[in-house]
Amino acid sequence: MYQVLRSFLFLLDPEKVHYISMNALKVLCSVGFIKKMIAKKFQPAGHNQFSTLPAGRQVLNIPFKNKVGLGAGFDKNAKYLNELEALGFGFVEIGTVTPLPQGGNDKPRLFRLPADKALINRMGFNNDGAEAIAERLKEWRESSQAGVLSQHSADYQLPPQPYGTNCKLVIGGNIGKNKITPNEDAWKDYEICFKALHNYVDYFVVNVSSPNTPGLRELQEKEALKKILTTLQLLNKKQLNPKPILLKIAPDLSVKQLDDIIDLALQIKLDGLVACNTTISRESLSKKSLAISKTIGAGGLSGLPVQKRSTVIVQYIHQKTNGQIPIIASGGIFSAADAREKINAGASLVQVWTGFIYEGPAIVKNICKGIT
Repeated sequence: MYQVLRSFLFLLDPEKVHYISMNALKVLCSVGFIKKMIAKKFQPAGHNQFSTLPAGRQVLNIPFKNKVGLGAGFDKNAKYLNELEALGFGFVEIGTVTPLPQGGNDKPRLFRLPADKALINRMGFNNDGAEAIAERLKEWRESSQAGVLSQHSADYQLPPQPYGTNCKLVIGGNIGKNKITPNEDAWKDYEICFKALHNYVDYFVVNVSSPNTPGLRELQEKEALKKILTTLQLLNKKQLNPKPILLKIAPDLSVKQLDDIIDLALQIKLDGLVACNTTISRESLSKKSLAISKTIGAGGLSGLPVQKRSTVIVQYIHQKTNGQIPIIASGGIFSAADAREKINAGASLVQVWTGFIYEGPAIVKNICKGIT
C-alpha cells in the first residue's frame, strides 16, 4: 500500500511532501479513535505497556520502549511527537536545535536518489530556535505526562520521578551552533541550547558533524571538541537530574580522527556516540545516482550508500573500546536485517531517517518484529 502512495509522493518536492504528510498525520491523530487505530496498526507489540525495562536492558540508564528511533532532522522543531509516538518509535531525536532561529540554506535543499534508496540534503540547521522549541517540548511533556498518569494511576503506584520522565516517548535533544557563530565561540551556542532544553529532553546529542554548516566539522578536532564537551559536562553535573551527553560523528573521519574521538570519549567519560551523520562522499553511488548528484551539488548523503561505512565505524568503536561506550547506530537502516547488522556490530540502539521515507510508517513495527 505504501509503495503505491510513495510513487505518487515522489513526484512532488521532497521538502513540501514532508510537511504535507506530517501535517496530514497530525490532523488524523487529533481524533482520538483514529489515533488509536493508527497506533494499533503500526506500533510494535507491547509498545503501550507502562513498564520499566530491567536495569540490564536499559541504555544510558533510560528505559526505551524499543530499540528503534527516529534520527535528528526529521522533526526539527518537536512538532510531531504525538504522531511519531503513534507510529511506534521508541525514541525521537529533535533538532538540530540552535540558540537563535534560522531559516537554513536556500531551497531546493532536499533531494531523492531512488535508484540507490538515498537522499541528499543541505538543510543547514533550519529550526525555530532553542527558546521556542523548549516551550513546545514543555507543553508536550505536560500533556503527555498528565495523560499517562491518568491512564495508569488506578493500576500503578508510581514513585516520585524527575519532571517529564513519565512520558511514553524518549526524546533526544540534538544541539548545534548558529551559522553566524564563529567556531571559537561555538561552545557558547551548545551551552545555551543545553540550558534551554535540559528539563525537557532525556538525553543530548552534540552535533559537530553536519556537512551543511560551513566549518562545523572542524569542531570534531580533539581540542575544539574537548572544550565543548567538558563545558557541557560541568553544567550537567550541577543539575539535579543530569542527562546523558552523546556525540554525533561523521562517517568521513580518518582512523586518526576516529581514534582521537574515542580517546577523548573515554578520557572524559562521555555517555555515548551516534554513528553516523551524513557523508560528503559519493563513491558508493551507482552511475545513475552519481550523475544526478553532480547536478544537485553539495549536501550530505544518507541512506543505502552509507550503510556499510556506518557499520564499519560502529564495529570499530565497539572493538576499540571493548564495548565501554554505548552507540546509537544510524545509516542505511531499512529492515530488521539492517538493524541486526548494526546491533551485532556493537550498537545498543538504531535510528532510521531515510529508511522511514522509503519504507513508510510500518518500518518500526517491521524492524522490531525481526530483532526481538
